[in-house]
Amino acid sequence: MIAVVLAVLAAAANAVASVLQRRAARGMPPGEAFRLGLILHLLRSSAWLGGIGALIAGFLLQAAALSSGGLALVQPLLVAELPITMLVAGWMFRIRVSPMTWLAVAALTAGLAGFLGAASPTPGDRLPGVLGWTISAGVTAGLVAGCVAVAIASGGATRAVLLGVSAGLGFAYTAVLMKRTVEVLPDGLRALSGAWSLYAMVAAGLCSLFLLQNALHSGPLVAVQPALTVTDPVASTVYGVALFGEGIRTGPWVLPELTGMALILYGSVLLSRHAPLRERVGTP
Repeated sequence: MIAVVLAVLAAAANAVASVLQRRAARGMPPGEAFRLGLILHLLRSSAWLGGIGALIAGFLLQAAALSSGGLALVQPLLVAELPITMLVAGWMFRIRVSPMTWLAVAALTAGLAGFLGAASPTPGDRLPGVLGWTISAGVTAGLVAGCVAVAIASGGATRAVLLGVSAGLGFAYTAVLMKRTVEVLPDGLRALSGAWSLYAMVAAGLCSLFLLQNALHSGPLVAVQPALTVTDPVASTVYGVALFGEGIRTGPWVLPELTGMALILYGSVLLSRHAPLRERVGTP
């Protein structure tokens, strides 16, 4: 339960971060896409700095959650970030929350509860070896590079969605490295400072943050957020099972698990199509 509470709080912090960062990014010059100048411009924005503060808080809460729970438990709970993001955006931009929004939130909540109840994730009993890290890093880098390449060749909402997916994959692998890093914490700060996963985690997190800023700069929040929020926990669950040996129930439990994922996807799409948010929040 501690891991669950911490994960939900991390989702709330990430939601606030997304809204504040989108508010800042939509005012940036279009020509700054995929340039470090975009970050330099954003550093002058109080809204963006507030978003970074919220993002750091979410990062710490997520690390605390992963110290007491597995990836397959903690990361799916971050799906709660999507409805919280839309509700915070509606409040910040003074948009009335419609019945369709509440239906989407209900579908997401039911899907998340159904998936976790059916999967019943259990902590892993192993740490990845060199081969596991090499393969997982290579596959992740290839998928991210492919999404970014297609995104650059595309435009509009398609670019925003693909960059959101690539950022979600990056943050998922950051969580994998975070899980490896928190395993070192009991050995003390000296062991932590010498852990390669700490520096890899920081590098992956910064790269993912850069991709997220470009996603938010490229298109509306309602296009970016569902892609980011759904990709991250799905990829993290796969990593948890494949790398750390975390368990989820199979056999007859697969059907309710797929039903839960379908409800999450349905709620995400329904929420992203909420017209008032698209008009008020999503447009530059």
